[in-house]
Amino acid sequence: MVVSAPAAAADDILRVYMNSARILKLDRPVSKVIVGNSEVADATVADSKTIVLTGRAYGTTNLVLLDADGNAIVDERILVSIDESNTVRVYKATDRTVLSCTPNCEQHAQTGSPQ
Repeated sequence: MVVSAPAAAADDILRVYMNSARILKLDRPVSKVIVGNSEVADATVADSKTIVLTGRAYGTTNLVLLDADGNAIVDERILVSIDESNTVRVYKATDRTVLSCTPNCEQHAQTGSPQ
C-alpha cells in the first residue's frame, strides 16, 4: 500500500503530469516494478521504499509493485496528462487547439480538421 502519494485520487488512479515526476512512498520494500506501457510512464526505484513515477506521454497505463514474496504492494492505473493550469485553449468553429504555456506558449494538441 502507498503511504504517501498525493497523486492518488478518489477513483484509484495515480495522476502524473507529462515530463514531471511524482514520488511514491511505500510502507514496505519493493522488489519488482512493472509498468504496463513504458512509453506512457516510467517508474524508477530511488530506494527500497521510494518510487519515482515519471509521465512520458499522454495516456493511461498501470503500475504494479511487488514485494520480495511476489505480493502486490501497489496495483494501480496511471493517468498521464498535461498540467491544465498552464494551458490556453483556442476554439475556432469545430477546431480546438491547446497551447501549453510554460513559459512560452507552444501547440500541445489539436482536434478537428487541419488547416
